[in-house]
Amino acid sequence: MSRIAYIDGVYQPLNMPGILVEDRGYQFADGVYEVCAIRGGKLLDEARHLDRLDYSLAALDMPTPMSRAALQQVMRETLRRNRVRDGILYMQVSRGVAPREHMFNPDLKPVLVITARPIAADRRAQIIKKGISVVSVPDQRWARCDIKSISLLPNVLARQSARNAKVQEAWQIDGQGMVTEGAATNAWIVDAKGVLRTRPASHKILNGIVRQVLLDCVVDLGMKFEEKPFSLKEALAAKECFSTASTMSVFPVIEIDGQKIGAGKPGEVAKMLSDAYDAVEA
Repeated sequence: MSRIAYIDGVYQPLNMPGILVEDRGYQFADGVYEVCAIRGGKLLDEARHLDRLDYSLAALDMPTPMSRAALQQVMRETLRRNRVRDGILYMQVSRGVAPREHMFNPDLKPVLVITARPIAADRRAQIIKKGISVVSVPDQRWARCDIKSISLLPNVLARQSARNAKVQEAWQIDGQGMVTEGAATNAWIVDAKGVLRTRPASHKILNGIVRQVLLDCVVDLGMKFEEKPFSLKEALAAKECFSTASTMSVFPVIEIDGQKIGAGKPGEVAKMLSDAYDAVEA
């Protein structure tokens, strides 16, 4: 079955042309996006994703392409037409189409694109069981990482560094040697004292949706926890490390830069928080 995309008001096969050359998303990466996990045909954390989409649009002075109710209807129709039970739904809003110049007309009509694709249902279970390895790379991104912008070239290069190293993710390191986040994930550790830590939400990281859910879970579980930056050195000495993102929820990290973390296998805290997230989403 051909995949179907929603592009600016039209449902059409994914391989058909749909974006104009002078779309500012194409020419300037002038746009934002969201990725929702689909599990059992259900969109996970839908309200939180739409809230963050509104936040990103407002931060870039972009209007919403349609009402939330209308957007949710398009999301579900895209899901239905693609018959996806387990996978991801991708939403992108560009500022619109206009002759190429840096300034923009605030009255431009935004362009909405939505796609959906399947992911093997057992892939997540395998990641929880086996864990992932990461490499560290310099953080080269702009100063507003809290906006989920489609301008992702530094993230692309970081992920390619991971691929070249034959690992699954890259953790980005700032000029002070502190871990900011992964190329496409938030970063967590259980430090040498047994305290769960992740960097506080600020302009320096994306406030991940799974991150938000797990912060609530941590409180409910009564875990020792701090929103506090940690260094690469602390991560290497940690009892446990893991990443989080909507695609797979929790990614236990068993190795950084070729060095085993803890026992070199997925830890108990990652498993506990994965189970807690699943319970919230059940």
